[in-house]
Amino acid sequence: MRMIVFGSTLSPYVRKCVVFAHEKGLAPELKLAGMGRGGPEFEAASPFRKMPALKDGDFMISDSSAIVAYIDAKYAEPNLIPEEPCARARAIWFDEMADTLMNAAGSVIFGNRFVLPRVLKQPCDHGAVEAAERDQLPPLLDYLEGVIPESGFLVEDRLTLADIAIASPFATLGCIDVTVDSKLYPRTAAYVAAIHARPSFAAIIAKDRAAVKAMGGPVPPEAAAA
Repeated sequence: MRMIVFGSTLSPYVRKCVVFAHEKGLAPELKLAGMGRGGPEFEAASPFRKMPALKDGDFMISDSSAIVAYIDAKYAEPNLIPEEPCARARAIWFDEMADTLMNAAGSVIFGNRFVLPRVLKQPCDHGAVEAAERDQLPPLLDYLEGVIPESGFLVEDRLTLADIAIASPFATLGCIDVTVDSKLYPRTAAYVAAIHARPSFAAIIAKDRAAVKAMGGPVPPEAAAA
């Protein structure tokens, strides 16, 4: 039985699921979906046509957090969602931080610098990008800079869902050349680079960057304002 993830890995949510599966030793098939694509299987797995969605044999589910919870429960080793209560809570906290706070900022930036102008052929809001970079991202980076342990992993000094979830929005932003300033946030910049260097992330990031480049790359800030 094939495991299928529906969506595009340019989405942090989809990338999270695919990387999580790869770190489990799985090799899910990726089928493009969302924005009018996906077909009947995707619509059956995701009733509201939101990516990602998962089909594993006869089982279907959508939402990235539900998907990784399912994968971790079915494929026990290595466990990427800790069992110890405090560690488990921390991992879920970082997953939620990524899914809500980080992706709220990231979607404004990526959407206006790439999706709207290059994919949807619509005007973008340069002021919204500036506001997200000025007001939304810095508090998140300040927080991460203060909590990343010496081990380079957020929970239990090993790779967990926390690291996969937090690193994924940075990968999407990196595709449009928005990166962590290593002078202002040296610990966070080094942490992100190390997680992105893992084989599970590196191959996907290379494909995502190539896809963005093939579609004309990000719109420069000055062009986005026009």
